[in-house]
Amino acid sequence: MPSGKATTRYEQVKDILDEATGKIPADDGGQERVWELKLKDFKSARICGIAVLPGAPSKTQCGCAEGDAPAAPAVQRASEVSGLIMGLRGQAPFDGSCYPPLPWDGDRVSDDDIDFIADWIDDGCPEDDRLLSHAFEELQAKGGEVARIEFGKIKEFEVCEGGINAHKFRQSEVRQRANIDCMPEAQIDELRKAFRATYDLCKWENDRRSFNNQALIHQNHCQHGWERFLPWHRAYNYEFEQNLRDFFPDVMLPYWDWTMTQYRPEKPECGWVIPPAFKAFLTEEAVERLLEDKDRKLKPDPDPKQKKAFKALAEKRKLFNSQNCFFRHVVNEIGYEHVTPKEADQNRRRMIDALLDSNALWYPLRYPAEYSGGVKITEARNYHYPSAKDMREIMQLNNFRDFGGGSLYYDSFGFLDQNPHNTMHIWTGGENQYRGKDSYAEPKDTEPGSEGPEDRNLACKATDRPFHRRKDLYSQPGNGDMFSNLTASYDPIFWPIHVNVDRIWWQWQGLNPHGLPLDLEAILTPWSYTVRDTLSIEPFGYEYVRGSYLMPVGLEATVGRFVSQPIKVPKPMRDFRRAEIRLHRVPQLLRSCFVRAFLNQPGADASTAVRDNPHFAGYLAIFGHGLCYGG
Repeated sequence: MPSGKATTRYEQVKDILDEATGKIPADDGGQERVWELKLKDFKSARICGIAVLPGAPSKTQCGCAEGDAPAAPAVQRASEVSGLIMGLRGQAPFDGSCYPPLPWDGDRVSDDDIDFIADWIDDGCPEDDRLLSHAFEELQAKGGEVARIEFGKIKEFEVCEGGINAHKFRQSEVRQRANIDCMPEAQIDELRKAFRATYDLCKWENDRRSFNNQALIHQNHCQHGWERFLPWHRAYNYEFEQNLRDFFPDVMLPYWDWTMTQYRPEKPECGWVIPPAFKAFLTEEAVERLLEDKDRKLKPDPDPKQKKAFKALAEKRKLFNSQNCFFRHVVNEIGYEHVTPKEADQNRRRMIDALLDSNALWYPLRYPAEYSGGVKITEARNYHYPSAKDMREIMQLNNFRDFGGGSLYYDSFGFLDQNPHNTMHIWTGGENQYRGKDSYAEPKDTEPGSEGPEDRNLACKATDRPFHRRKDLYSQPGNGDMFSNLTASYDPIFWPIHVNVDRIWWQWQGLNPHGLPLDLEAILTPWSYTVRDTLSIEPFGYEYVRGSYLMPVGLEATVGRFVSQPIKVPKPMRDFRRAEIRLHRVPQLLRSCFVRAFLNQPGADASTAVRDNPHFAGYLAIFGHGLCYGG
């Protein structure tokens, strides 16, 4: 590999050959270090009588055909008749039939470095052409506004595990809202930290950024059932996202695509039910507190076998859809029976605290898909889970009244508002089958739907609900908070549902640019946005992507050629059929060039065929010139 210390290509060639031979002295009759000669002597040198470079007289010293090396035909590259290139590549007579490949008593030269030497030969073996990286250094030293870029080196660079949002965005850069199931764990953890930061603000009642105050906005101002549903929630998502970014500037709200195959829309009770990021789990630190912290541990102490089982939950990060699923596991699988569904049960409270400490996106008052009697809602009722087919039919609507809702003149729900929006609230809220029960032991066989809250009007308590008043989170309501618009925004899963609704509207807008609400000047309280202000996401500075990986190149990585580390494709993304490669912040180059991308072909270079090549992913053409307006 070229060292990068040389300032000309000729010096780079010599560095490559020196590195391969390790400065081993040549024996009598052995390999000659012809590249250490002056360039004019190098051009006329021979190895075993074979011309090192084209044009030098060539005489063989073996039984091969004698005579001068043939002149290169007009269509043939000069490097193809170079003895040096033939020797480095192991071509006849350096294929072992007469001589072994070059260099002798050294390491084989990589194909990329051989190509580098061949390009230098094809360009006439210049002596003083300076590498572009050093040319940029000189230009920069003279005051030129050119970023330093290394050309000619091959450098593998790392995939950034934090995803695209680990990238430090500049002002006015478009940010990406991604699929929650396609985000790397490091990025989800940062989202959890951002949510926790807003929870921590709840002790200051007047801080508008607190999670409690943000939830109250929906309780007091939400718009449903007409044309302001979509514009109002677009503004609400954005304002909440800005609060998160006060603490973690590069965090973006993700979306939940509930039609993906892992949710099995045709039989959703057998799918993931909700995104794993929002499920309950225990961390090792939380388990340690449950077992050892004198003020927060379980009483009585679990026996050694039970302690081992609790620790295994954290080590394997076992996920639970709801608190009820978790407590059933504790009682029926771990065998720790000292916990009941009663609100005042101290062990239940300690475990809820541990689950909240472990995952800031989990919420106790959420019973997704659950129904009284210990069954799923799909088993008890003819529940309609939104499918990909539903989404396709909604996308075919061609007017805003049917898609997003009618104005005061029509006063009608839009299809998007009814299903999937309303149905996903019901799905994630669920019914609490342990309201009023005495035990988490496996429920007896019950006729689906035969039991339920005595008074369904008591299902959601909306008054006096600061998020972090823990006694509310220990309660046993008849339904989860997502069941009512008065309490839905207390549940963190509210946000990825509404972000996905916004994404679907964004997609529909691309197909129906003239599909608009009627009252564009209506004010969306409590903010000063009008409906017109929300019609495009571009002024808000975000876009939607399926999933993303940031692969930083930086100033030390090559622009001439680079190979990324393998990308670990999350399981939910393996069904995707297309991928997109973007190049960000590419400095304007002084010369025109093509940038080509190949997938799963790490040896690809400028000479790799693109026609009928299944590995060829596309290209970018760069027009070289000086400074200009634009990108």
